Amino acid sequence: MSPEEPTQHPTPDPTPTPEESHRDDGLDLARALTRATAGTPKARRKQRSRDRLGTRGRATGAHPDDRDPQLLESTLDRIVQERGWSTELRVHGVFGRWAELVGAEVADHTTPESFTDGTLVVRTASTAWATQLRLLAPTVVRRLNEELGHGTVTLIEVVGPHLPSWKKGPRSARDGRGPRDTYG
Repeated sequence: MSPEEPTQHPTPDPTPTPEESHRDDGLDLARALTRATAGTPKARRKQRSRDRLGTRGRATGAHPDDRDPQLLESTLDRIVQERGWSTELRVHGVFGRWAELVGAEVADHTTPESFTDGTLVVRTASTAWATQLRLLAPTVVRRLNEELGHGTVTLIEVVGPHLPSWKKGPRSARDGRGPRDTYG
């Protein structure tokens, strides 16, 4: 046989055998098409290119690859880890679940305002609730650290309510202390 002569491959018979004459899953049609196209020049070229490339040039195929589209959740998780935002996101998640963590009654009168370097600043509705929260602070710190991880919250700074400013108006005195008859 000379190199110029094309090699003749026997073409498989596309007719199915009696036991695989018809199947409900559609595999009979796929097998018939595969058998019919196996001997075509295009199919032989594809097989030669696969043999030449080996597994290096294989497209992503059925196996996951870095080039495949990624889920948004996994991409966001990776960004959060790279930027070091995980603690801040957990803390702000606690802000959203404040009532669940400290109880409905305490949450009605307190609001978390900020978290910086292990210090949680909580504003209260009245000075009485500020005193109450200072007494509850160790319990709240323990509960928050159970949710966020040990040592995340080290201190709760309790801030009283916003008081009115007496520095406004046409007759305010500079460096004045405001009316002294109601706040002692």
